[in-house]
Amino acid sequence: MKEAVVSVKNLSKTFRIFKSKGFSSLFSRKYEDIKAVDDISFDVYKEEFVGFIGQNGAGKTTTLKCLTGLLTPDSGEVEVLGFDPKKRKHEFLSNIALVMGNKSQLWWELPAIETFKLNKEIYEVSDARFEEIVLEMVELLGIEEVVNIPVRKLSLGERMKCEIVASLIHTPELLFLDEPTLGLDVVSQQRLRDFLREYNKRYKASIILTSHNMEDIKDLCKRVIIIDKGKKIYDGKVDDLARNFVKSKEIVFSLSSVATHGEIEQVGKIIEFSGLSGIISVPRESVASASSKLLNTFQVEDLNIQEPSLEYIVKELFEGRYKV
Repeated sequence: MKEAVVSVKNLSKTFRIFKSKGFSSLFSRKYEDIKAVDDISFDVYKEEFVGFIGQNGAGKTTTLKCLTGLLTPDSGEVEVLGFDPKKRKHEFLSNIALVMGNKSQLWWELPAIETFKLNKEIYEVSDARFEEIVLEMVELLGIEEVVNIPVRKLSLGERMKCEIVASLIHTPELLFLDEPTLGLDVVSQQRLRDFLREYNKRYKASIILTSHNMEDIKDLCKRVIIIDKGKKIYDGKVDDLARNFVKSKEIVFSLSSVATHGEIEQVGKIIEFSGLSGIISVPRESVASASSKLLNTFQVEDLNIQEPSLEYIVKELFEGRYKV
């Protein structure tokens, strides 16, 4: 039986928000209760790399903060690595890390190596172990020449890589990542993803990743948990998302002679079309007949059948076009 490192049962968290209504609010304060997390349950198992996605305000960050003890749930049970997170015990904190793409622990005026050294003392890492870990991680991320430069002189991508190293000096067995590739260029994103995959494998770590970048999810996670308006709406394999929710497939094609919009529309629902190439959506059961019609009616140079993109599926889920 798999070992659960995170166990969440019926977790709920509500925030009371002040509603300002102009001058009258100075004399009569009114509040609104916002349910950020609404009765969600899930387990995360040892060495899993799980995607945790939702729209802004869906409750992702609130959930992570409950799992790390930064927030106390209103109701429900949370157990992480055998601990109650809200008690913030040293043994618990020594085995987790929370990395937030929009927050920094690095000292702006000093080189990142100084933050590494501070965290070494905080987590009581030996000199030999510290040198081994820093050398290994810095090499994996390709920032050998960066760690001794003042943080204020680094690019966003370089700072994020240093942020990751600073958070992992104690090689935690459970890592929470909140938008780690936020604002990074394509090359930096891929380098960071490669590093996280290697960390997961090398240290047998469990990782929960929240991201709006679906490339992060596709590249790193086999399982995904989706929440919307505080409620869990999906928990399963990334590869099963299309089969569970999408009743259509896409046919990508290119032609050697121009066709009209109306002609292509006779074959399937147009997603993209330029005259010589396009993408149409057809019911799963009609893929074979639609492909044959394209091949027999038009001068087709290339044709490919594919599932809708993860971005498209998630967007349709949030817009209520798929029945959950």
